Amino acid sequence: MNELRFGDCLDVLKKLYAEHPSGFIDLIYIDPPFNSNRNYNILFENVDLSDVKAQKEAFADTWSSISYLDTLNEIKEIDIDLFRLLDAFNDIRISRSALSYLTTMAIRIWYMHKVLKPTGSFYLHCDPNMSHYLKVVCDLIFGRDNFRNEIVWKRTHSHGNAKRYGPVHDIIFFYTKTNVFKWINIKCKHDEKYIDKFFKNIDAESGRKFQPISLTGAGISKGESGGKWRNIDVASKGRHWAIPQNLIEELGIKARGTLKTLDALDAAGYIYWPKKGGVPRLKHFADKLTGVSVQDIFDDIHPISAQAAERLGYPTQKPLALLERIITASSNEGDLVADFFCGCGTTVAAAQKLNRSWLGVDISHLAVRLVLKRLKDTYKEDYREVLKNIDIDGFPRDIASARDLALTGGGRIKFQDWVVEVLIGGVSNPKKTGEGGEDGHFTFPVSPQKSGVGIIEVKSGNANIASLRSFITSVKQKKVDMGVFACFDEKITNGMRREAKEEGTLPNFSKVDRVQVLSIEELMDGKEVQLPGRGDFNHFRSAARYKEDLHENGELF
Repeated sequence: MNELRFGDCLDVLKKLYAEHPSGFIDLIYIDPPFNSNRNYNILFENVDLSDVKAQKEAFADTWSSISYLDTLNEIKEIDIDLFRLLDAFNDIRISRSALSYLTTMAIRIWYMHKVLKPTGSFYLHCDPNMSHYLKVVCDLIFGRDNFRNEIVWKRTHSHGNAKRYGPVHDIIFFYTKTNVFKWINIKCKHDEKYIDKFFKNIDAESGRKFQPISLTGAGISKGESGGKWRNIDVASKGRHWAIPQNLIEELGIKARGTLKTLDALDAAGYIYWPKKGGVPRLKHFADKLTGVSVQDIFDDIHPISAQAAERLGYPTQKPLALLERIITASSNEGDLVADFFCGCGTTVAAAQKLNRSWLGVDISHLAVRLVLKRLKDTYKEDYREVLKNIDIDGFPRDIASARDLALTGGGRIKFQDWVVEVLIGGVSNPKKTGEGGEDGHFTFPVSPQKSGVGIIEVKSGNANIASLRSFITSVKQKKVDMGVFACFDEKITNGMRREAKEEGTLPNFSKVDRVQVLSIEELMDGKEVQLPGRGDFNHFRSAARYKEDLHENGELF
């Protein structure tokens, strides 16, 4: 079962640890906000609406608002060494926001370590602003002996920078829970420049590129491998014949003895005879290269360009190829992969593609919706089958729980925000208004050069034709393109639908009503707002459907 959970990952982690004290996750990858000066929020179309915040901070960096001292005291109860480290940071000249960030991350990483299987792996993606602090934290939690790699990922192309070298990389720390862990040695194709440089020879018969390599090994052998072959005495040079066993098996050579095997290799065209004489060498053909093991500098996975098919509009979105490499190296099919800051869902998408089970957690309504939208866009007609195997925790599951949320407020998930951001996919207005007001907005493409604006009103209780008329008046006064009015089904009358219909359609789009009335029941059943063309909101781009040649990064392994 695959699972999406909405909420603070710390709350989720504590619950998971209570349920699985011995650990149950095979691989954790996280890419939390870096606490640097970058903008980690999704920026929406800059729309001139007088009483609405035009840019919604959807994935807010909340570290500075957290009471880190309370968290520090909580850490003191579970790991005294970790507490002493952070408390020491508290006594030196480190910024309050940096300490708050470290404390917030430390307690979450501590619980992530607990929910890993003994054979599990952990990857922490960060930038150089905080990586040195985070490594000390991870060394304490995982143990320095379980540190495997500091991976450097070249996240952007070279660019000029005032009075310093261009910052073009991120850091990914790789830890394991113990010294017994899953590892698949993935390989990348050799660079064509490498082949051109080292495989300059061309076989006369086959036309294949090859590199002459040694056919002998150091040391004298008293057996047949030390004997003369074709009057060549390698023993006199302190060496012996050394034939790769895998080549013998590959060619199916049945000859017995080293010298007869050499004859068979020569007959098969695998012996290179130097023109000026000397010891023959073995032809190492370029087309037999199995690739080079991936090193700890990833410079072959390119950033997501503005035109990339997988680009969704999330500013810190990581390439699918990056997560595919990590998941392939540190897990097997069927293993559980988790991301506790899942954002736009690249980890989830990669795990789904690679036949892993997955768990995604995020504190944002929009993040969870974006993950579902990404899967829907990716798998299209197969999405229903994919959805059957996804458990969504933290949102109403049926109309009864939706009504309960409308009545009680649901704690952190407010009814209006849930409808606006999760069911409709808009942006919730942080300033709640009264009758005829605006609970959210959305933008949508009407042409390649122009975006339209729609506003949303959600009624959790009383809704009638008078409230709809007030909303229609608001749509006109704000001079927006569309309006969406949502409430429970029993509140919607034929008169309300008729009044909405009488507002007409969008210019040049005769099938798109300017004012639309949708019930909560319809939205929960998957009905969407009518929009021009493909019908995508501008907030996020659609994910590309998976194909064998999906990403622009070429083959990974």
